[in-house]
Amino acid sequence: MSFGRATSRRGLLAGGAALALTAAAGPIRAQAVATARPAAADPNALKLWYRAPAEAWTEALPIGNGRLGAMVFGGVARERLQLNEDTLWGGGPYDPSSPEALEALPEVRRLIFAGEYLAAQALAHEKMMARPIRQMSYQTVGDLMLTFGASSQASDYRRDLDLETGIAAVTYARDGVRYRREIFASHPADAVIVRLTADTPGRITFDAEFETPQPGDAVAEGDRLFLKGRNTGQHGIASALTFEACVQVEAEGGRVTTRGGRLTVDGADAATIRIVMATSHVGPKQADADPAVRNRQALARSAGQTAAALRDAHVADHSALFGRVSIDLGPTFDPAQSTDVRIARSLTQEDPGLAALYMQYGRYLLIACSRPGTQAANLQGLWNDRLNPPWGCKYTININTEMNYWPAEPGNLAECVEPLVRLVREAAETGATTARVNYGARGWVAHHNLDLWRATAPIDQARYGMWPTGGAWLCKHLWDHWDYCGDRAYLAEVYPLMKGASRFFLDVLVEDPKGRGLVTCPSMSPENLHPFGASICAGPAMDSQILRDLFDNTVAAAETLGLDRDFRAEVRAARARLPADQIGKDGQLQEWLDDWDMEAPEQDHRHVSHLYGLYPSDQISVGKTPELAAAARRSLEIRGDLSTGWAIGWRINLWTRLLDGDRAHTVLKLLLGPERTYPNMFDAHPPFQIDGNFGGAAGIMGMLFHSADGEIDLLPALPSAWPRGSVSGVRARGGLEMDLSWSAARPDQVTLRGAPDTPFVVRFGDVRTTGRLDRNGRRRLRLSEGGWTQA
Repeated sequence: MSFGRATSRRGLLAGGAALALTAAAGPIRAQAVATARPAAADPNALKLWYRAPAEAWTEALPIGNGRLGAMVFGGVARERLQLNEDTLWGGGPYDPSSPEALEALPEVRRLIFAGEYLAAQALAHEKMMARPIRQMSYQTVGDLMLTFGASSQASDYRRDLDLETGIAAVTYARDGVRYRREIFASHPADAVIVRLTADTPGRITFDAEFETPQPGDAVAEGDRLFLKGRNTGQHGIASALTFEACVQVEAEGGRVTTRGGRLTVDGADAATIRIVMATSHVGPKQADADPAVRNRQALARSAGQTAAALRDAHVADHSALFGRVSIDLGPTFDPAQSTDVRIARSLTQEDPGLAALYMQYGRYLLIACSRPGTQAANLQGLWNDRLNPPWGCKYTININTEMNYWPAEPGNLAECVEPLVRLVREAAETGATTARVNYGARGWVAHHNLDLWRATAPIDQARYGMWPTGGAWLCKHLWDHWDYCGDRAYLAEVYPLMKGASRFFLDVLVEDPKGRGLVTCPSMSPENLHPFGASICAGPAMDSQILRDLFDNTVAAAETLGLDRDFRAEVRAARARLPADQIGKDGQLQEWLDDWDMEAPEQDHRHVSHLYGLYPSDQISVGKTPELAAAARRSLEIRGDLSTGWAIGWRINLWTRLLDGDRAHTVLKLLLGPERTYPNMFDAHPPFQIDGNFGGAAGIMGMLFHSADGEIDLLPALPSAWPRGSVSGVRARGGLEMDLSWSAARPDQVTLRGAPDTPFVVRFGDVRTTGRLDRNGRRRLRLSEGGWTQA
């Protein structure tokens, strides 16, 4: 049998990958790329580490328990802990739907179909956009400052973040004393914990005080320090939230004193600081809880626990999630290089260990910013140091929020999807109002952005916000979670959300006057201008692709649950009349119904919206739809590889789906380079957006395996830079967990786990095997020249 597909695929496409580097990498393209050297087991393989404190926010290290977050700077004279609580947003509950929208809708549609796009866009902006025109922003609590003295002189300094334990640590020597600082965000304790120790008794002395841009006051009482305040009103929406941050200090030896808004520890042997934070937020329409009560309850949960017990409980909880998956892509280039140095040199040295670290960092960040019961990961995950951050640090659902969750299921973090499911459930409630007021439709709709208050009407400007398919895209994540876990009770819970999204489009799809089927109108291909100086249009390719998934998944869910026979037939009929994907005159996949692509003003636009069908969907593939896959490849070539951080993350996944591992690896190197990755490994849009981290993590896993249509495809886009390696604990659709090792760019062994008798189909190249898990829920497969063998 032939093993040639995966191997020959890389060989045939190597020239394209080299060309991409030449075109995209700028002045570094002529430099030689150093290769990784063999090394012993690297103790820093799962650590970000540095030889100096952070100066910029994008050098600080993030910790989080899903709800509470902190950025750790690691200063010697002064530690800055920048703090976040995931419900501290601007404004309060509001309904932004425009009462003039429904009346304007027919005229906007008429103008679009008449080709008067600028007039249609102007009318939509005037009559159909949200009031206020902006949504609310995610906001910082402020900083807890720990001042240890006037001097920053220290020796043997090290600052690190251990992804395995979820603990940030700072160690240094000063005046003959060795100091250690550990900071972690504990999910069991619902608190940020700071542990300060020294190897000499009586040497822990510091002042603690709050600094904040919020309207608030700080006061110290006994062993506690409080910051109480209100959020800020925004865009004409009044402040509705109160918040409190509380610090409790337990000193071992020495004494604790307070004065005004400052708490002082003097001469202690060690100290443990508990930081709790809360707001009055209850839900999208309610903000009347008491944050002080919530904080007292949080402190009571950990009362009496020793520092060691707090640490042990945190590590056990964190590692139960993080430790499910391991990955080895090859050795670190040089274990003596700190993380910032590796990033700075990543374009000119081959460092497989950095890619593996980046993938695991993505999993770490998702655990830290998205846990059951918390808010979903926003544009910056959980971490933000401003009152008015870039793009409001909101939920941008024309790509960015969805990208945040791409690595969740394959990365064996299904629990972390719960906040996204809840966000969709809440958006469906407000989205029903928007559907009725803006469109006169049933069901629910969400446009391109959401905030804490789940405002679903179109916002910002019509050229960005008049896009009705955000909620439909989110429904794909509802289906994907079912496809991975197979929990019928869960499917029954989310099916009404999928049904409501489908019902909206059954009501609002309109006939294209040129006879091309049912189209969305008004809409756009986010956030790209077409040749007529506007973005607003009818029936962009992305909308039809998203709706195919929505309709297919809604029907499949209804069939699985035995529900809604007549509704299923209605959805199938509408699905059959959606415009098909088309190939344009330059061989590209068309972005719009008309062949406008090559006349569009931004040929290198960051969004590749019309390639949704290739990834994250499986509608287009090299095997099933080779002509469309070739057209998607042409579109990617036109767009170029170098873009914003998150857009590079999307491109990695697209090249992976085109089975071009070396090109995907070239693009990954662009993402890992210093222009797109900050020293703390945060993605640089720039500025920071966390979706690039998650897109990159998903892309790395996608090079190693892909599951769709009932099959697991092994090493579908393995780059030549990773000829040997392993990954364990990852997840495939159908409730399967997998370990995979490979050498010479071919699988050696695969172990599958799941429920007993679970069926599987595994493929490498053209070599395919089928079977079922044994009565213990396991099956081991080996690949040899004779094909697959099962044990």
